Amino acid sequence: MSLFDLALVTNRVPLRRVHPGHRLFSPLNGWGQPAEPPRTPTAGDKPTFVPLYKFMNTQYFGDIGLGTPPQNFTVVFDTGSSNLWVPSVRCHFFSLPCWFHRRFNPKASSSFRPNGTKLAIQYGSGQLTGILSQDNLTIGEIRGVSVTFGEALWESSMVFTLAHFDGILGLGFPSLAVDGVQPPLDAMVEQGLLQKPIFSFYLNRDAEGSDGGELVLGGSDPAHYIPPLTFIPVTIPAYWQVHMESVNVGTGLSLCAQGCGVILDTGTSLITGPSEEIHALNKAIGGLPFLAGQYFIQCSKTPELPTVSFRLGGVWFNLTGQDYVIKILNSDDVGLCLLGFQALDIPKPAGPLWILGDVFLGPYVAVFDRGVKTVGPRVGLARARSRATVPAGRKAAQTQFLRGHSG
Repeated sequence: MSLFDLALVTNRVPLRRVHPGHRLFSPLNGWGQPAEPPRTPTAGDKPTFVPLYKFMNTQYFGDIGLGTPPQNFTVVFDTGSSNLWVPSVRCHFFSLPCWFHRRFNPKASSSFRPNGTKLAIQYGSGQLTGILSQDNLTIGEIRGVSVTFGEALWESSMVFTLAHFDGILGLGFPSLAVDGVQPPLDAMVEQGLLQKPIFSFYLNRDAEGSDGGELVLGGSDPAHYIPPLTFIPVTIPAYWQVHMESVNVGTGLSLCAQGCGVILDTGTSLITGPSEEIHALNKAIGGLPFLAGQYFIQCSKTPELPTVSFRLGGVWFNLTGQDYVIKILNSDDVGLCLLGFQALDIPKPAGPLWILGDVFLGPYVAVFDRGVKTVGPRVGLARARSRATVPAGRKAAQTQFLRGHSG
């Protein structure tokens, strides 16, 4: 999750979502190879396809292993933070989330190396404290990545107790990492276990089933999107922040008129923006205000809702009512549904900012490219294909992976 996520708890390795911490500017040094558009992965590129799981289209998460032999955890792969952490067997007795999730046991790992540095991360939904440790990470087919991670000793929020994930694996830039810890992606590339600092997300927004889509480490899979990809340069390499030119509502309302900053954040469930603009947007589409900047609408009105469009890189990315309306629990056509636009005022100097969370990153596949010395970091966007179009062979491979990592 990101620092800004309010952690809506309704909720290739299955995905989940989390929050960041302190930020210091220290951009990543260039990589060895020139950047080039993502292409279909080949054996030489050694991409890893990580299946994702989901809960109610609001939480996306996947499986990793820590230690030798690997101890399995479910984590949110979060582009809004840069640290990896999981609960510890050494957690405080009164830290309720520890008792509802899997916990890392250093004594059960032959490759564990103590560090002991204290760790504290403040999320929008609560605080996490613990200690840093070092061990081997397994993610997809990538094994033996030496990483420094957090063992959570105290998690303050009920959000973490109710979450369908154990911890968080951050995919933001190094400048976002608390205590200057090397992010897992950088460790994979530095240790030669991942050729390119590129990854992409396909989030399955189909209402039925638990298939949450896929994380691709080392590239992207064109089977997931309709070409071409539109690349937008990252403006501040901490979060995946880019420039948004405008937001238009089908009713004639225009927002972000002079351009604005926007973060693409897999750890945020909804689309958020400054309260004044989000209020105008939700009012234009008939939303009913609720708590914490959220809005509802009668589910039966979904087909007639106006299109909401975001202009990025000179291209309009459109969301229909079916894209931005979320059914909650057993809501039906006569009940109330959650609108995917939430008011959130991010103060200066970081804000004001919009956040494009899973409501946007489901209809549109995002390719996150850290860049090289000659080409800076960028994000590629393209309309997602339906899950049914993924080749049968790939689906079989994903099923085999899931069976091999169950339990």
